[in-house]
Amino acid sequence: MSTSTLTTERAITVGKISADAHVNEPRTLWADNLPVRMRDRAMRGIAAGDDGGWSLILDGRHVAKAGEDEAHRLKMLDPAHRLEIMRHEGVVGECIFPTIGLYVWMLDDQAGCESSCRVYNEFISDGLGRSERFKCAGLVPVWTIEGALAEIEFIAGTNLGAFMLPTVSRPGPTWNHPQWEPVWSAIEEVGLPVVMHQGTGHSMNYHRGPGAAVASLLATQSEGPRTAALLATSGVLANHPNLHVVFVEYNAAWLAWMMQTIDFYTTSFDRYGNTNPSGKPWINPTLPEPPSHYVRRQVHATFQDDPIALHNIAYTGSDAVLWGNDYPHEEGTYPHSRDIVERLAREVDANTARLVFRDNAVRVFGFDEELIDQPLEDVTSSSS
Repeated sequence: MSTSTLTTERAITVGKISADAHVNEPRTLWADNLPVRMRDRAMRGIAAGDDGGWSLILDGRHVAKAGEDEAHRLKMLDPAHRLEIMRHEGVVGECIFPTIGLYVWMLDDQAGCESSCRVYNEFISDGLGRSERFKCAGLVPVWTIEGALAEIEFIAGTNLGAFMLPTVSRPGPTWNHPQWEPVWSAIEEVGLPVVMHQGTGHSMNYHRGPGAAVASLLATQSEGPRTAALLATSGVLANHPNLHVVFVEYNAAWLAWMMQTIDFYTTSFDRYGNTNPSGKPWINPTLPEPPSHYVRRQVHATFQDDPIALHNIAYTGSDAVLWGNDYPHEEGTYPHSRDIVERLAREVDANTARLVFRDNAVRVFGFDEELIDQPLEDVTSSSS
């Protein structure tokens, strides 16, 4: 539906699911729970630098912003408080990811990374993970295959709703490497989606100096299409048809460009000869379907306010696109999500709007649809 045919009726009438929300971890979570020998390297927070970059704060350094209210940060751990915010936003379910924990893959040692993942996974499973309104993701360390498989098994035995992997597979080889095959197989067998969040597994300080902040964010977002293309062209998705990968906070307009581009080059090499000067094939492996087929079937991306992504649905398909408000992060759509979603939903038909703002998340993350259809309980946060 174009904007020229708008009516005064509401464009979306169902409760929304935010496929991108966050928790604020206690700053001492890791220092209080890691083995004593690791606590001097425990994660405490993240901080913005003067050049627009971000860095991980380890134990022993100042982490709080001037005037910051730690009690307010930790209200995000109170289910009643979150439900109040959700009612205000018209949201009936949330997919919840860490904040400080997004930097766990930047730790310098295997034992520290693996232990830190377990500390967070136990914390979130015992907390917000107990509510069926929340699908909380567990962190998977990727230093070794054995460590990754052990945490996948642990997460599978909890109430968590997704596996988080870094977009850049630090410190191991890239995600197309054959060594990761047991990881993909184990995840596919469990049946939970993989989540890859913006800025994970790598530094976001791509540029320095004037304009660096915005340009670095653009460079960071380019990791989404790069990794999605690699999963599609390498055969990972073709070999694991029940594996779903959600790219969070990369927005979603890039999906159409990436899909068209990888198909174009695949077709071009086939047309003009599929061998490079060394005599090896350019296209390896040769897949039964164009790469975009696997992206359309198994790759998803979240957005906050991305009308171009909605305009591209005719090419990408509606299953690939999920909305999220990024609560409680400052760059999210809270407290204006109702108005923003109403504006965006009018760009598509009612069925597509329901998929993008609700049903895709129900399907990918496995929400109980009967529960989601029920109105939120009338609760009052004791911390409000």
